[in-house]
Amino acid sequence: METNPDIIETNRARLSGELLTELSFSHRTYGEAFYETLLGISRSSGYRDEIRLQISERLLWGLNLHTGARLDVRGQVRTYNEEADGRSKLNIVVFVRELEIIPEEEQLTYENEIYLDGHICKPPIRRTSPLGREICDIMLAVNRMYNKSDYIPCIAWGRNAAYAGVLDVGMRLTLSGRIQSREYRKKDDQGNSTLNVAYEVSIVKIEG
Repeated sequence: METNPDIIETNRARLSGELLTELSFSHRTYGEAFYETLLGISRSSGYRDEIRLQISERLLWGLNLHTGARLDVRGQVRTYNEEADGRSKLNIVVFVRELEIIPEEEQLTYENEIYLDGHICKPPIRRTSPLGREICDIMLAVNRMYNKSDYIPCIAWGRNAAYAGVLDVGMRLTLSGRIQSREYRKKDDQGNSTLNVAYEVSIVKIEG
């Protein structure tokens, strides 16, 4: 599967994994329907990231996608805001541009590769993990066509965190890593706790 580098040169995602849910309707834009599903990608540690895919109906024609199907997809990390309970929530998906079904007779190799080229749009936040490891949160603005931008949360560790923690807003960064899902609990004003899922790009390599 070949990707046109001119289309997504600042934002590339390549994922391979197993479908965890059936396709569900997401929205319609200019008459074109889009669907969402979850792709499961296992790490070497045994943890499974569950990544939201957004797929155009054009890519689904003639395909019989079902839970358990193995997919190789390429696209972009996309973000959009959604109003829920009076609050704005940042949603993160991988917008699929190319899709292939991996035949059952072929061995599945889990892939999770992200490349981003953008600008820091908020001051980096340095912190320490419960195990004492240095962490830095970065919000990266990545431009795309039609004067739109995606605001992608990224997380750096160790030396990368120390490097990123002193960078200025507006600085251009290129980075590579993996998109990951993380569960966390959040309490509301009444003290009720709900389980939520956050998505972010875990940085492997970063350059200013």
